[in-house]
Amino acid sequence: MLGKLRYWIDYRRELRRRWRVDAKRLLAAEETNAYYEAQRRATRARVGRNRSEFYHWAKVAAEVAWLSPQVDMNLTVLKHIVDEEERRSR
Repeated sequence: MLGKLRYWIDYRRELRRRWRVDAKRLLAAEETNAYYEAQRRATRARVGRNRSEFYHWAKVAAEVAWLSPQVDMNLTVLKHIVDEEERRSR
């Protein structure tokens, strides 16, 4: 039982590390638009019915918001991005 618990803890740490690495990459490349880019990627994955990819990019967006208080996070802009990505997928 202890082995399974250790495996789960290691697995969760690895997931968190991947979210943080991708968030830092987006922040380096996109700066203040990193949050929107992560949400754009999450929307593409959701529209493409890729559940694990959607969760990954949604968590990356949360990490971006956590790591950098300078990122833009406007709900109106976010809704526009989601509408645009959904329109592209049709």
